[in-house]
Amino acid sequence: MVALSKPPIEHLSLLRPPTTLFPCIPLIDLSKPDSRNLIVRACEEFGFFKLINHGVPTELISRLESEAIEFFSLPLYEKQKAGPANPFGYGNKRIGPNGDVGWVEFLLLTLNPDHLDYENVSIFGQIPENFRCAVNDYVSSVRRMACQVVELMAEGLGIEKDAFSRLLKDARSDSLIRLNYYPPCPELPALNGRNLVGFGEHTDPQIISVLRSNNTSGLEISLKDGNWVSVPPDQDSFFFNVGDSLQVMTNGRFRSVKHRVLTNRFKSRISMIYFGGPPMSEKIAPLSSLTGGDDQTSLYKEFTWVEYKNSAYKLRLDDNRLVLFEKIAAS
Repeated sequence: MVALSKPPIEHLSLLRPPTTLFPCIPLIDLSKPDSRNLIVRACEEFGFFKLINHGVPTELISRLESEAIEFFSLPLYEKQKAGPANPFGYGNKRIGPNGDVGWVEFLLLTLNPDHLDYENVSIFGQIPENFRCAVNDYVSSVRRMACQVVELMAEGLGIEKDAFSRLLKDARSDSLIRLNYYPPCPELPALNGRNLVGFGEHTDPQIISVLRSNNTSGLEISLKDGNWVSVPPDQDSFFFNVGDSLQVMTNGRFRSVKHRVLTNRFKSRISMIYFGGPPMSEKIAPLSSLTGGDDQTSLYKEFTWVEYKNSAYKLRLDDNRLVLFEKIAAS
């Protein structure tokens, strides 16, 4: 049984879960010829969709989940050898440097070769070889799938096929993988039918996020009207989130979706998220092919990915990071 270093309940947020499941979750079958148009509609309306017939081998998924469960089952002092998360490595409770906390343990690993150091105190060097292999094999397959999906996005938008995928394929792509473990919520009368927040509401900064979890509920998505809806779990499928960078590149046409995770009272939840990011020096701005080459129609100022990251790390989890780069309309 995994032993979490438990934060005091009073320091964590309590929320009542939604009373309804996601009423019309966008479902994309990657094997179907109309998938590109359905992907575009899902990204415009929700910034979120579920993908089936994705081509990622089941054995790679199961292998990484097993390795993650084994890791989180280790004694605390063993897990801490892969940390502290600053920002990469092992962490629990504390999410980021600005006071955000959740009922979660996590392992955050960078896939950017500029950040890897196998000779010294590297994160990969502190986890077992079979775990490293499971991560690498899983990421290779998921990245390949993600590139296929974002190329369909581009085709659906009528722009260059590699407009997004070239950034994920770049050898210096600043991509991450995050493994989250949410223990069962404690049965305390004081909770009054509410759930502890496992991971607070936020948008993802990168281009695209690819989530896979076990068959335990908890993920919630915010709709355009501000209502939160619960996403039914599906351990055989992947869930895609539009990130802040993709919202900027599409000039706001695609929506960076706000989401959160609530704890489950009876079951633990394991999630594995691949964050596809651009290279650190990449300039992020609305694509000219989507603005007609007219800078006056661009909603966002140009910035580099490293500028965005430096700004984002100064903010709280639920802060709107993109507001820092919005153009102010002329009065």
